[in-house]
Amino acid sequence: MKAFGLGADTVAWLTTGFMLVMTLMIPVSPWLLHNVTFQRLFQAIELIFAIGTGLCIWAPSFTVLMIGRLLEAIAVGIIFPSFQTVLLTITPHRERGRVMGTAGLVMGSALAVGPIISGVLLTWFPWQALFLFFLVVSLLVLAVSTVTIASVMPLQPTQLDWVSFLLSASFPILLYALGALSKKGLTVGVVGLLILGVLAAGIFVVRQLNRQPPMLQMRVFATGMFTKAMFLTGISYVGLIVTTILMPLYFQTLLGLSPLISGLSLVPAAVLLSILNPISGRLLDRFGPRVVAMIGMLLITGGFGLLAVFAHHLPLIWAIMLAMATEAGNAFVMMPSVTAGANALPNELVADGTAVTTTARQLFGSAGVMFATVLLDGMQTTLRSHAGGFAVTFAVFAGVGLIGLLLALTLPKEVAKKAV
Repeated sequence: MKAFGLGADTVAWLTTGFMLVMTLMIPVSPWLLHNVTFQRLFQAIELIFAIGTGLCIWAPSFTVLMIGRLLEAIAVGIIFPSFQTVLLTITPHRERGRVMGTAGLVMGSALAVGPIISGVLLTWFPWQALFLFFLVVSLLVLAVSTVTIASVMPLQPTQLDWVSFLLSASFPILLYALGALSKKGLTVGVVGLLILGVLAAGIFVVRQLNRQPPMLQMRVFATGMFTKAMFLTGISYVGLIVTTILMPLYFQTLLGLSPLISGLSLVPAAVLLSILNPISGRLLDRFGPRVVAMIGMLLITGGFGLLAVFAHHLPLIWAIMLAMATEAGNAFVMMPSVTAGANALPNELVADGTAVTTTARQLFGSAGVMFATVLLDGMQTTLRSHAGGFAVTFAVFAGVGLIGLLLALTLPKEVAKKAV
């Protein structure tokens, strides 16, 4: 804001725009995997990310900085579902839990270490140093990929359906509308965006069902296990994202902590999430999806439930521990559910299933944040109590966790044994 003399609302577009473009690219990732060799695709992604990051470092204006962030978003939107698809494709079913758990460890470590790295860099160096760090990492990964990344995905060349790609903009439109709803309420503009997003999404789905080949295969929903796993992934992500949004507010509002200390207070939860991901993956391989998902949903439900009961007088250490419980629950649900859903699909649909799950997770998370912020604000106003507002909000999300627990009970007990 200081560097370009802009307000917070304008600068926030660096994050908002990133999320919208990232979500736009997720549905097209299966087509790219089927039409571009993975080595070439991976290197192109890293190059796009490096160029975008370089623009952010150089940025003489906010416009250039924004363009750089959008290029980064294109790269992240493609690579995030693609790397999961590749791991699932090259790994035998009986080992997928362990492998995806390791992937979860890497992603969870980013959540734990990210705030620390950014805090240190931004304390001692100009803001460009943060982008310089990512540029160095991306260039190193690009160099290493020339000898370590193989083209492991079978190609199925088809023409890209540009109409479907344009219609997939319905998903970022819905994301933006849900975010605007939590801030502005039911204004004419927000309602219009919601209607536009829903209609465009409906047309997108109908087009995928009636076009051969579709850009994104909707037949994945014909597999009941995949659909259940997708909803469990979404519910667990709601628990994770709501925890990361509400707990810092709780720390600041009721415990009087600074924003910096409030953010750092979630680091133990992120560390635990990282550690538990490989463990939950191995448990999935050994005991099957039902047991693992039930453990996770019990932790999420119990964590939010205890936060609701003791919201009025909760010491910091206990608040941190309950946040750790909800994030630990996520470790037992999100990646194991992604893996279990993929195990239920034939290999040729894994890329589509991963893209569908990733897109749905974004929508679930945005809807969860919107609902949580609106509910918290409304309850605090109605009850004239900050603690009361938090208690009601935590209780509602304990109820969401209970729905996830009931859904977990319907999962199969058996371990996937089919080999790739």
